[in-house]
Amino acid sequence: MSGSASSGAGLLKAKLYIMAGALLFSTGGAAIKLSTLSGWQLSCFRSLAAGIALLLLSPAARGNWTWRSLLVAVPYATTFTLFTLANKLTTAANAIFLQDTAPFYILLLSPLLLGERIRRVDIGFMAALVIGLGLIFASSREPTVNAANPELGNVLAACAGLSWALTVLGLRWLAVRAGSHAESPLSAVVMGCFLAFAIGGWFGLPVESSSIQDWLIVVYLGIFQIALAYLFITAGVRHVPAFEASLLLLVEPVFSPVWVWLLLEELPGALALTGGALVIVATAIYAGLQGRDSAELAAKNGARPPVLDVESR
Repeated sequence: MSGSASSGAGLLKAKLYIMAGALLFSTGGAAIKLSTLSGWQLSCFRSLAAGIALLLLSPAARGNWTWRSLLVAVPYATTFTLFTLANKLTTAANAIFLQDTAPFYILLLSPLLLGERIRRVDIGFMAALVIGLGLIFASSREPTVNAANPELGNVLAACAGLSWALTVLGLRWLAVRAGSHAESPLSAVVMGCFLAFAIGGWFGLPVESSSIQDWLIVVYLGIFQIALAYLFITAGVRHVPAFEASLLLLVEPVFSPVWVWLLLEELPGALALTGGALVIVATAIYAGLQGRDSAELAAKNGARPPVLDVESR
C-alpha cells in the first residue's frame, strides 16, 4: 500500500514538474514584450544567460560537444532567435500558436528523414493544423505598440515552427545515439544558446539604451523561463507517459496569451484565437490517440507505455 502511495505521489510530482516548466515557458511572450531591448538584443542576452545557467545547473550539458551537436544546435538557435523576433512584431498568441504547428512539419518530414510512413490519422491532424495556420495568418491586424509588424511577425513565427520541428527531429536523433555514443542532446541545447547569442550580438550590438528592468527581464528569461523550465520538464517527462506529458505541455500555448493580456492588455483577434484553439485541440486529440495506440502496443508486448523524450519540447 505504501509503495503504491509513494508511486502515486511520485507521478503527481512529475506531472507538476511538467506543468511548472510549461508555465515558465508560457511567460516568454509577455516578458519579451515588456523589454525595451530590440528582438536581436533580447535574443542575444537571454540566450547567453540560458546557456550559462544550463552549464551551471546540469552536468550533462558540460561535455560531449560534437559536430552532430553543432548540427542540431543550428535549428535550435534559429528557433530561439525567430521566436524572440516574432514576439516583438506580432501578438504573443500568434507567435506561440504558429510555432506550435511544428508537429505538421515533423509529420511531413518523417518519411524523408526517419523513414516513417504517414497514416490516415496523421493526415487528419496535419489538415487541422493547416486550417489553424490559415486562420492565424488571416487574423493579421494593423500594427500596434506591442505588435509593430504583425504580417512579418507571423511569417517569422511560422518559420520558427519549421526550425523547431527540425530541432526536435535532431534532438531525438541525438537521444537515440546517446545510448551507444558519447553524445548528449542537452549539449546541443547549450550550443544552440551560445550560437543564438552570437547571431543576436552580430545584429543587435551595441546596446544604445536600456534600463534595469530590461536586464532583470534578460536574467528572468535566461535562468527561469528557459533553463529552469527545461530542468523541470526534464525531471518530469521521464516518469510520465508520452501522451500525458504532451497534454500537460499544452499549458504553454493556453497561458501564453493570458499573461500578455493581463500585463499588456494585448488581445489577439477572433480568427487567431479560433486557429490557436484548433491547433491546441487537434494536438490534444492526436496525443490522446497516440497514447492509446502506444498503450495497446505496450499491453500486447507486456511492456510499460513509453515516456516522452526529454528533448521533444
